[in-house]
Amino acid sequence: MKLAPLTTFKVGGAARLFVEAKTEDQLINTAKFCKENDLPLFILGGGSNVLISDQGFDGLVLKVDLKGIEKLGNQITAQAGEDWDEFVNYCVENNLQGIECLSGIPGLVGGTPVQNVGAYGQEVSETIEKVRVFDRKSEEIFELSNTDCKFSYRSSIFNSTEKNRFIVLAVTFRLNLNGKPKIVYKDLQNYFGKKRPTLIKVRDAVCQIRAEKAMLVRQGGLDSQSAGSFFKNPIIAKEKFEEIQAKFNEKVPSFPVGENSVKIPAAWLIENSGFARGFTLGNAGLSTKHTLAITNRGNATAAEILKLKTKIQETVKAKFSIELHPEPVFLGIKDEG
Repeated sequence: MKLAPLTTFKVGGAARLFVEAKTEDQLINTAKFCKENDLPLFILGGGSNVLISDQGFDGLVLKVDLKGIEKLGNQITAQAGEDWDEFVNYCVENNLQGIECLSGIPGLVGGTPVQNVGAYGQEVSETIEKVRVFDRKSEEIFELSNTDCKFSYRSSIFNSTEKNRFIVLAVTFRLNLNGKPKIVYKDLQNYFGKKRPTLIKVRDAVCQIRAEKAMLVRQGGLDSQSAGSFFKNPIIAKEKFEEIQAKFNEKVPSFPVGENSVKIPAAWLIENSGFARGFTLGNAGLSTKHTLAITNRGNATAAEILKLKTKIQETVKAKFSIELHPEPVFLGIKDEG
């Protein structure tokens, strides 16, 4: 089964075996089959946050296609295979506040707790109440609370301490009925000024801003053949940030993280290391609208994307002594740094 068409990068080889699970039983039986036969297993959702090797994957790829949404007051449960942006739209249309700033992001609901998806001042960890999972270790189904998930910036137990242990089946959110939109991010504050927008207006604004950066789901075009933001925004010591600030005449963008740390935009570091929008290296390149996205400019290989990734990392490190870490999951690729 060719995997490239199932990803937003449109890159990667084939899987040795492929299963699309539409029920929990199908999913569980497949996971057990892999365990019994010592067969490598990879869980594929919307394919929006993965870079697959040109050689493909010598194992079984399990695509999660569980569907269904259940609403009980301000508590809403979505199955892992639901389209994330369509789910956000459903919540906004039902006057449920809490994820409106996460509009326009590709992928499925099941992937959002894994990386603690966030954008424009919101993270899913703010509203996730529990996550229904299949434990590949004990072969049981149970629920993990928000606290159990140990959320932090772009992180959870699903992609750190318990990586590859759990398969997300469904996610339950507790949202705010008729709540006021969250407008804390600079782009949104500039967009609305002193206006008090509705949830729908905020969703529309986020989608428009994402479209201008070629970061909108189903946008089309070569700029959209990417995994979105390729690098995490690094968190550095306050003293380190002050050193960087002293070297620039302009104000360096930043966001405080606790008392002694600062988050600095990876895009700013990339641009100030000499990489402009639209920079290309072979068939891989940066988006023409945003330097944080590495894109497939047409027929790119995973090797070409990795080459550009490494070039950016090495250049940023040489200039700022800061390590940039990628956001996407790498499948069949040893270099994940």
